[in-house]
Formats: sequence, structure tokens, C-alpha cells
Amino acid sequence: MKIQVLGPLSADVNGVSIVPTASKPRQLLALFAFYPGRIVPVGSLMEELWGTEMPQSALTTLQTYVLQLRRRLGTAMGPDSPGNAKEILATRHGGYVLQIPADSVDLHRYEQLVTDGRRAFEEGDDVQASTLLRSALDMWNGAALVDVRAGSILSIEIMRLNESRLVTVERRIDADLRLGRHSELIAELTDLIARHPQHEGLHSQAMVALYRSGRQATALDVYRRLRARLIDELGVEPSPQLQRVHQMMLTVDPELDVVAGARRTSTFDRYAA
Repeated sequence: MKIQVLGPLSADVNGVSIVPTASKPRQLLALFAFYPGRIVPVGSLMEELWGTEMPQSALTTLQTYVLQLRRRLGTAMGPDSPGNAKEILATRHGGYVLQIPADSVDLHRYEQLVTDGRRAFEEGDDVQASTLLRSALDMWNGAALVDVRAGSILSIEIMRLNESRLVTVERRIDADLRLGRHSELIAELTDLIARHPQHEGLHSQAMVALYRSGRQATALDVYRRLRARLIDELGVEPSPQLQRVHQMMLTVDPELDVVAGARRTSTFDRYAA
């Protein structure tokens, strides 16, 4: 079985899709994908599907949805399969468990690549860090579970995934900046700060990339526009880290030209006072 949640939901067995067309069974399959090999309690499944407004028939309806998933599994597995659908989507005391290896789900392969990439970053292996983190990000095919209705549990998981994706982008850019790839990053960072107009870490990276590419005035303008936005919308000044980068640019501090900065730190914290 292969399941993808980093984009539209996709799940197939032997090349045959097992994704239901109905909304709630799709939701159920997506939730199981986050916890392969782990028992998901019946209460959690019903909370995801109905929230606080559970119908009296919730348990019976849930069992019907599980039966529908098993039927799709059985059809895809075929009559000659050594196991059966009830062994793959198994009933356990108080819940159900999808009995598949974690690496059958793209989410878990993504998380392993991120872990390995961050370790390389902290060890100062910027080439390996950039490669691993880029491979992790390449696994995404759009917004996570963009075609699945998300209840209370899936919403939290999707929010966590989106935050992980953004942090991974930052760390990959940090590694690329330390490798002297500043000019190559400008277009990407311009798009990112437009999408995340209050994100100071991305703005600091954009400022450094522009400055190192000989575009000091544009780098200073990035700071000016962010500062105006933070004051207008939140009533706060930029963080000390960002103010420090701004001051170093005004004084043409030679430390800003250092490509290989201190190990184990982000660009945002690299120039903190």
C-alpha cells in the first residue's frame, strides 16, 4: 500500500486506488494514514467525523465506513492475496489500526528526510543538509489533504504539517545561503515574503541574499516595508535580530559578507547581538 497526504489524498494497493468518493470515509482513511501501526481509538475517530454533534447512530455508522474501506482494500488486494482486508485494517480493543509500515505513507518518509537534513545542518554539512531538505520538500504536491474535509484532529495535523513545511524551507534556505547561493535564492525569497508578509525569518534571509548580491538598497527597502507593516498592523517594532541585520547593512559591516556563518544557527539568529 502507498498513501500520500502531502497534497490531494491518494492511496493505492497494487496500483488500484482505494480512496473512497464519499467525504467521511475519505476523512477516515486520511486519519488512519497519520498513525500507521497505531491504534486509533473509536472516540477519536468519531470526534474527527462529527465533532461535538455526534448522531445517535455514530458508532454504527463508523463501523459501516470501516466496512466500506475494507471492501475497497479487499478488491484492490485481489483473491490471491496472502492476507485479507480485516488484517490490514484491523479491529483492536477500543479502536482500529491500519497495519502498514510507516514508510508506506509519504508523510513519514518526509519527516525522516527532515530529521536527517536538520542533523546535517547542525553538524555543519550544508551540502547534505540542502540536498536532504530539498528532497523532503519535493515530496509535496500542493496543500496537505487539499481534497479532504478536516475535522478537529485532522485540522491540527494539517496545521502541524504546514508549519513543518515552512520551517523546513527556512532551514534549506539557511543551508543554501551558507553555501553562497544567495543570487539563486532571490526569486524564491521574493515570493515567500509576499506569501508570508509578517515572517521575520524569511525577511532576514531575503535581506541577506539581496545584500550579498549587491542590492543593498533593495535589501534595506525590504526592512522598511516590513517595519511599516508590523507597526501598522501589530503596533510592534521588528525583533532585535532583524534590527541588528538592518544596522549592519547601514554600516556595511564586513561580517555580512561571510558566507559560511556559525554552525547550528539560522540566518535569523546568525547576526543577533
